[in-house]
Amino acid sequence: MKLGRLGRRGPELPDEVTSTLGERATDVLSLVRDARSRAYIVATTTHVYAVRDSSVVLDRQWHMVDTGSWDDETARLTVNWVDKAPATVWELAEPGTFPQVFRERVQATVVLSDEVDLGVKRKAKVVVRKDLANGALMGQTILGRGVRSTDPGVREETRAALDRLREQVGLD
Repeated sequence: MKLGRLGRRGPELPDEVTSTLGERATDVLSLVRDARSRAYIVATTTHVYAVRDSSVVLDRQWHMVDTGSWDDETARLTVNWVDKAPATVWELAEPGTFPQVFRERVQATVVLSDEVDLGVKRKAKVVVRKDLANGALMGQTILGRGVRSTDPGVREETRAALDRLREQVGLD
């Protein structure tokens, strides 16, 4: 398999990745292969992509990652998304630097966060995040397990908490 390099830094990329992502593959920081799906998982400065069979099967910006967990024993990286899309699980046969790059990119998006106690083991998280593609700041509310936005007081409490964070970073 022929490998190409995009830009002045980053890993060498398989032709399938360079031809499929094109200019989107600039500033590649890390590349791994998912052992289950055989997709290439590509971490760039602004996005995470999955490429399989010359198709982009995942294209997400880093600020859309809620949490990620790495299991060193199974080499599984589980990703939970802010928009509650189903979790993504990758088995990384040769993880290299990917778990560290993943963590760094997600952390780079978090400007300020706070946990909102909604009582009786119910919580929410409010976060001001940065879009790494354009630097724009945005607020996010992530409801904990079993919490619905229609529950009494949830919208009001999370909105007030997010407003406090937005004020601290100079957002209206």
